[in-house]
Amino acid sequence: MSTENALLTILIDRINNDTLVLPTLPEIAVKVRQAADDPEVNLAQMADVISQDPALSARMIKVANSAFMGRSVKVNTLNQAVTRIGLRQIKNIATAMAMEQLFVSNNKLIRTYMDKAWQKTLKVACQAITTMDFYLRVNKHTSLNKETITLASLVFNIGVLPILTEAERHPEVFANPSFLAHAIQKLAGKIGGAIMREWGFTDDFVEVAESWSNPNYKPEHVCYVDFIRVGAIIEGILQVSDKAAALGAYESKGVTRSLDMFTSDEYLETLDDVKSMFA
Repeated sequence: MSTENALLTILIDRINNDTLVLPTLPEIAVKVRQAADDPEVNLAQMADVISQDPALSARMIKVANSAFMGRSVKVNTLNQAVTRIGLRQIKNIATAMAMEQLFVSNNKLIRTYMDKAWQKTLKVACQAITTMDFYLRVNKHTSLNKETITLASLVFNIGVLPILTEAERHPEVFANPSFLAHAIQKLAGKIGGAIMREWGFTDDFVEVAESWSNPNYKPEHVCYVDFIRVGAIIEGILQVSDKAAALGAYESKGVTRSLDMFTSDEYLETLDDVKSMFA
């Protein structure tokens, strides 16, 4: 058995034995989620929690002022931002904004991989969120919502982190592009599902992280996985032999209006609005 195969086996064993070291949710995200789950919390108290992280505070004001939130009057303070966004949305949006903190490394090569992974995540997220926005314009009574897709689209590829972290520990073996690609393809979904469960996220998030890249997973109902896949196909992250045909399947399913939607001025303008939230 080659050294690479031996280490791949170790990773699989750690997953199966629940001994793989999983990333922890950023502290500020934990605090926000705990506050949001407190039935007694009010908007002012939530603003106090978020204000502990200046970067997150600034991002929240930016989100509140984005065209994607559908408001033209600008807010200038965190209290105003939290009021506009609302407690129901703040939990997932704050967690989403904190995700970037996880994609860091002291190893130059692994840092490059993590940065690329995060940039890919953002590209897919922006497409998925925009597609969801158009879907919600037609399907007003669906249980699917913008807040969940915002977070789901930023954690869908979270399973790559433990693999890259392991690569940092064994750079002489793991810092090999072909091996990393193979390990990520083989293990990232299973690891991603484990992370979502460890973090106490709902089944929607487990489903996304675990199944988005699994070609054998074909849910009949419209779900968040569909929007992640659409974004991944558009951005070339999910490799398909015929992009038009692959996207056409989501038109037939009712996820998208038509292929022309993705090149329309309306779609591209909304996409730019969504991108501005993460800039």
